[in-house]
Amino acid sequence: MSTDLEKILRPVDNPAPIFPPKYMTLAGGETLVIRQVDRDEIPDILPHVEPLIHVERDFYDIVAARVYAELLGYYRYRVQDEYVLVAQLDGELCAVVNGRRFNPEVGVSLHTLSLRRGLRVGAHAFAAKMEYHFDYLKQKEVLIVAESPIGFRRWMIEYKLEKRFETPHELGGVPSFALTREIFERVRPTLLTGHRPVPANLLAKAKAKIMPPSDPPKPPMDLMAATRSQSDNTGSALLLQRQVLGGQPKAVAKPKKAAARR
Repeated sequence: MSTDLEKILRPVDNPAPIFPPKYMTLAGGETLVIRQVDRDEIPDILPHVEPLIHVERDFYDIVAARVYAELLGYYRYRVQDEYVLVAQLDGELCAVVNGRRFNPEVGVSLHTLSLRRGLRVGAHAFAAKMEYHFDYLKQKEVLIVAESPIGFRRWMIEYKLEKRFETPHELGGVPSFALTREIFERVRPTLLTGHRPVPANLLAKAKAKIMPPSDPPKPPMDLMAATRSQSDNTGSALLLQRQVLGGQPKAVAKPKKAAARR
C-alpha cells in the first residue's frame, strides 16, 4: 500500500541535460568550480545551510529556511524538475543555487545562497544558473523574485530585468521579474564567465567531498541586534542584561535626543 501511495506522491522528473561543470579564477587568484550535484549529495549540504536560518542579517534567515526546504524537497522527491548547483573553492562550499523548469519554455529561479561573502561567488553561481536555463535547457525566459535588498540590486537592477507583474511567482511575495534570452545575451559578456572542461584534479577534489564553509555568515551575539540598535529600549535592555551577567557596571549609554524639527 505504501509503495503504491509513494508512486502517487512522487513527481516524475522530465529528462534534462546535466549542467557541464566549469571553473573560473576569482579576483584574489582562487579557483572556483561550479557544478551540478546529485540527490545523494544533498545530505552533505543541509548541515551547512541550517545554521544560516538563525542569521537575521540580509534576510539570510528566510532565504536559508526556504533553501533548506527546497533541498529537502528535492532529496525526498517532492519537487518536480528541480536542479541544484554548488560553487566550491578547494572543495569548500561557497554558494548554493537552485531552480526548476516550470514548463519547456519557462524556468523558475528559486534561490541563490552565498556562504562566502566578498568574493562574488553568489553572482557567479547565479549567472551559471541562468546559463543552464538558456544554453542547456533552451528556455525562453526565467521568472525571478528577490527577498533582500542585495538580491534586488544584484538581479533586478544589475541585469535590468523585465517586469512580469501579471505572473505570480511560486515563492509568493513581490511580483515576478523575468530574465529573457535577449537580456541574457546582452549581459553575457560582462556577467558570465568560466572555462570548460574543468581540469580533472579540480573536479575530482570538488566531487570528493563537500567541505564546510570556512567563513559563513554568523548570527549576532544579541539575537535582535540585526534589526534593532542598542540605543533603543530593547537594545538597551539586552546590553544591560549582558553587563549584569558579566559583572560589569550597570551604566548604559542613554540614547541621544532627536534634533528638533525646523
